[in-house]
Amino acid sequence: MYHDDYHEIYDLVMRNRSKDYAAEAAHVAALIRARAPEAASLLDVCCGTGLHLRHFAEHFPEPAGLDGSAAMLSLARARVPHAPTWVSDIREMKVDARFDAVVCLFAISHLETPEELADVIGRFADHLAPGGVIVVEPWLAPEEFTPGYVSADLVEDGGRTVTRLSHSVLDGGRADRMRMRVHYAVADPAAGLRSGEETTRMSLFRPEHYADAFARAGCAAEHVTGGPFAGGLWIARRTG
Repeated sequence: MYHDDYHEIYDLVMRNRSKDYAAEAAHVAALIRARAPEAASLLDVCCGTGLHLRHFAEHFPEPAGLDGSAAMLSLARARVPHAPTWVSDIREMKVDARFDAVVCLFAISHLETPEELADVIGRFADHLAPGGVIVVEPWLAPEEFTPGYVSADLVEDGGRTVTRLSHSVLDGGRADRMRMRVHYAVADPAAGLRSGEETTRMSLFRPEHYADAFARAGCAAEHVTGGPFAGGLWIARRTG
């Protein structure tokens, strides 16, 4: 990204969206407790700035977070000071701890192939305590994606105004990959006007890709619909 304070701009936009992080965390916690009533520890993978993690901390006495960005984690640590955190790409995650629950919300689509998805789900399973639960939020399947999709956000907070515009298309004509171009513009009383862009690529995994990834990790998985997640959630427990 173009600014050293991108993590702050990202956080400002995300916490001002019409997204109920508390309700989402409570829904995930209820699903975990239905399968592991005594669950105490939870690892929030790709936790970003901790917008879900701070609410998971209300349901689990031992929350923890992992993210590939040290800057994002600095905000997460400020929100949940007692939660241990690790900086790591999920493709390489290896934490010397085991958890009653491993959760990954709105991030799994950044993986590139079904094989990579299976490898990462295997890493999640390797970090489970006996009887532990994995919860993964899926992204769109190919037939659910709308080429040319545009979204917009306008946030005003503390004298700063941020606009975020995005435009999404299929990546290189592939039906299983999308490319999202994001433009930020920031108006700040002290710093003035600035803007910049970033491009994000995401995979459009099919349900069978998730099911296969969990099976290869030795997990019994189900896709649960309903609640605050439009695409439902994949929930799994390791069978071995």
